[in-house]
Amino acid sequence: MKKIVLLLVCLLSTSVIFAQKFACVDSEYILNNMPEYKQAQKELEDISIQWQKEVESKFLAVDKLYKAFQAESVLLPDELKSKKENEIIASEKEAKELQKQKFGNNGDLAKKRSELVKPIQDKIYNAIEKIAQEKSYAMVFDKSSGATILYVDAKTDISELILAELGYKVNPKKSK
Repeated sequence: MKKIVLLLVCLLSTSVIFAQKFACVDSEYILNNMPEYKQAQKELEDISIQWQKEVESKFLAVDKLYKAFQAESVLLPDELKSKKENEIIASEKEAKELQKQKFGNNGDLAKKRSELVKPIQDKIYNAIEKIAQEKSYAMVFDKSSGATILYVDAKTDISELILAELGYKVNPKKSK
């Protein structure tokens, strides 16, 4: 009797696993077909260029101070030399801090990227969730970050459905 119950449990659990539906999306493809994402990327690029120029000008000022110091260091008394060296070190530290503030892991650019891109990602996630529930998908994989996905059948790719859910008309994907 125990063997029959165990066999039934194994059969039921196996059938449940095989009955689940899976799908995949290509989030990179979806994002590249969304005008607001392209606009956000353009805005981030513009800000990044502006901030990079700001940082570069700080480093150029440090370089100018250093070259001026080298030119006149022979004529300066030790006390003044030390003061100038400290000014250069402080200016360099300030430039590095600005660089870190703008481009560091938690810097202004990362915050701006989050501010601009997160609402778009949330919109995509909500569309994926809605379609997954409508079509009874147990899991939806993202094949654009496919380091762990070795094969994806094109029939399981619901990226076009996601774009349609978001209200975008695109030409159907060519096989990749």
